[in-house]
Amino acid sequence: MSNSYKQKPIDKIVQPMQRFIQQEKSGGLLLGISVILALILANTPLSHGYHEVLEQSFGFQWNNQTYFNYTIHHWINDGLMSIFFFVVGLELKREIIGGELSNVRKALLPIVAAVGGMVMPALIYLLFNSSGEPHKGWGIPMATDIAFALGVLYLLGNKIPLALKVFLAALAIVDDLGAVLVIAFFYTAEINMMFLLIGLFILALMYLGNKIGIRSVIFYAILGICGVWTCFLLSGVHATIAAVLAAFTIPADVKIRENIFIAKINSYLERFKNIDPDENTPTLTNEQLHVLEKMNEATLAATPPLQRLEYAMHPAVSFIIIPIFAIANAGVSLSIDIDSLFNNNIAVGTALGLLLGKVIGIVGFSILFIKLKVARVPTGMNIKNLFGLGFLASIGFTMSLFVTSLAFSNEEYQTQAKIGIFAASLIGGVIGYIILNRSAK
Repeated sequence: MSNSYKQKPIDKIVQPMQRFIQQEKSGGLLLGISVILALILANTPLSHGYHEVLEQSFGFQWNNQTYFNYTIHHWINDGLMSIFFFVVGLELKREIIGGELSNVRKALLPIVAAVGGMVMPALIYLLFNSSGEPHKGWGIPMATDIAFALGVLYLLGNKIPLALKVFLAALAIVDDLGAVLVIAFFYTAEINMMFLLIGLFILALMYLGNKIGIRSVIFYAILGICGVWTCFLLSGVHATIAAVLAAFTIPADVKIRENIFIAKINSYLERFKNIDPDENTPTLTNEQLHVLEKMNEATLAATPPLQRLEYAMHPAVSFIIIPIFAIANAGVSLSIDIDSLFNNNIAVGTALGLLLGKVIGIVGFSILFIKLKVARVPTGMNIKNLFGLGFLASIGFTMSLFVTSLAFSNEEYQTQAKIGIFAASLIGGVIGYIILNRSAK
C-alpha cells in the first residue's frame, strides 16, 4: 500500500506554497518584498492613490450613530496588528512556561542581552534628541524584527550553530515583551477608566475560564475581541496591549497526558483497521466516521489550546498581517530634501540607536555578565558571532515602524524615523550576514 496521498491537480499548486510557508526564512522574504512594494507605491504615479486608499475610513452605524469610524490605516495598526501582538503573547507565554525562558540560568544571557539591546538604543537616540517633540521617538530603535533577523540567519543554513538561532529567538521574545511594556506605559493616550475597568473585568473572566477548565477557543475569542479588545480601544490604552493580555489567559495545559493519548490513538487505529469498509463507495461508513471523531477529540484534548492557536495563526500573521502592515507603513517618499531630513536628529538618532545601540547593548551586556560568571556562553557561540547577532538585531522594521506611528503624528518626523530604520536595518543586516558567514568558515 502506498503511503502517499492521491495527487490532485490542485496539489501541484498548493504543496509548493505549503513548503514555502513552512520555511523559517519565508516570512522575512515576504516582508522584504512588501517593503519594496510600499516604496514603489509611494514613489511612483501610484502614490496619490496609495495614500488615498489608506485614508479611507469606515465604521459601524446604529440608529444614525457611527461607531469605530477609523481610517484603513488605523484599522491596520490597531486591528490587524492586535492579531500580531496576540501571537506574540502566545509565544511569550509558551517560552516562559516551557521554552527557552523557563530555565532562569539558561535564559539569563538572552534576557540581559535583550535588556542591553533596548536600553542602549534608547539612550543613544536621546543623546541626539534630548528635548522637544523629537524626543518622543526614543522607543523606536529599541525593537528587533525577529522575522527579518531570523530570515537572514537562516540564509546561512547549517553553517550556523543551532544555539545561535535559539539565542536570537529568545532575545527577540524578551525584546518583544519590552516593546509591549514600553507601548503600554509610554505610548498610551489619555485613559478612560470606565472602559479600562470593564476590559480588565472581562479579562478576569477569561482568566477564571482558564482556571475552571474552559478550553473552547470560541469562548476566548468572543470575550477577547468583543470584550477586552473593544474596551481597551475605547479606553485609550493601545488595543495591542489587550491582545497580549488576552493571550496570557489562553490555557497552556492538556486534558490527557501523552501516554494516555498514545494508548487511546492506538486503540482507535485498531478499531478503524478492523471495520469492514464499504468498497462500493469512496465515502466512509458511520462507524469509521465515529472512530475518526474520537481520534480528533483525543488529539484536541492532548493539544494545549495555546499551542493550537499559535500554530494555526502564525502563517496568517507572517504571510498576511505583517506584509499588509509593511505595505501600509513603509511607504516613504524618497524625493525629500536632504536638508529637511537632517533639520533635526530623528533620522540620525534612530539609525545610530539601532545600528550602534543594539550592538553595544547586546554584546556589551553579554560580555559583562559572562565575565562576572553570572551567565554561561551557549555551545557554539563566541565573541565574533555574538557581534554578528548584535548587527542582525539592529534590523528593526515591524516593531520600529509600529512605534513610529505611535510616537509621532507629524508626517515629516515619521518619514525621518522610517528612513533611519531602513538605513540601519539594511546596513545591520548586511554586516551581520558577513560577520556570521566568515565566523562559520
